[in-house]
Amino acid sequence: MGITVYTSHAWEVWMELRLLGYAVAIAEEGSISGAARRLHLTQPTLSRQLQEMERQLGTKLFVREGRGLAPTQAGQVLVRRAATVLAEMEAALKDVRLAGQGMTGRLVVTFAGSGINGPLGAALGRVRRELPRVHLQLEESFNDAEMSKGVLDGRYDLAVQRLPMPDARLTTQVWWREPLTLFLPAGHPLAYPSEPAPLTALGQIPLVIWPRDVSPRSYDEIIALCHGAGVVPQISAEGRSVQTLLALVAAKFGAAVLADSHRVLRRVGVTPRPLAETSTDLHLVRRADDTNPLVERLCSVLTDALGRYDG
Repeated sequence: MGITVYTSHAWEVWMELRLLGYAVAIAEEGSISGAARRLHLTQPTLSRQLQEMERQLGTKLFVREGRGLAPTQAGQVLVRRAATVLAEMEAALKDVRLAGQGMTGRLVVTFAGSGINGPLGAALGRVRRELPRVHLQLEESFNDAEMSKGVLDGRYDLAVQRLPMPDARLTTQVWWREPLTLFLPAGHPLAYPSEPAPLTALGQIPLVIWPRDVSPRSYDEIIALCHGAGVVPQISAEGRSVQTLLALVAAKFGAAVLADSHRVLRRVGVTPRPLAETSTDLHLVRRADDTNPLVERLCSVLTDALGRYDG
């Protein structure tokens, strides 16, 4: 019974909105015949609709003036209010369509701090240009596990991160791949060759590294590289930000293994050298069951923007 009543009420509202549109058309055209042509109705049909509306309201809405029709005082009030209501309705319908197309709404995106040095900054700028109705709330993070967990529990709609947590409830897409680079103290013997440094170089200089409690997966990745090269890492210092790590390198505490995009920081006293046969990926991570078209649209714009990135 409730659904039937609701459906009946919705139909009545639609009919009333249509009648408001008729009144506006008659006022703007100044005649029944002109409004009928505009509305693709027959003149008798529109006349009957106007008479029914006047009957329901208990007042005359239009009077003949010269060869046309002009709204009465009551008609002027109706037309003015009707125009506002119809404009609001049109705006509401537009918002609904845009939301369904993934063109409007709000998204919370978390991103790896290192990713902003590469194409991510330019890509987010393009998102703002192409999706101006979308409000993006951006949160920087250095903890891969927390970023993935945040997507799972709904705090974030999308994570742009390097080492996503393996979980069947997450959809993970490799977005950008770049080499790892060994950032060395300027003047160190390992800094002179221009060709990529072998992984064994990780055993020839102390390392400055992320604390494991800050970025456990990044820490483990670097340690695994050392073990894969058959070397035992000597960790001389730890830093909780890229700026701190590079400052420690410049102060000759050792070398740091970071994404190549950090070259753009151009730290004085630091010389970057590619690390052979290594790379790191930046992923787009979202919930596997997320059906929000806005998330899909965002991923599409980010991917398209990457294709135009010239580094």
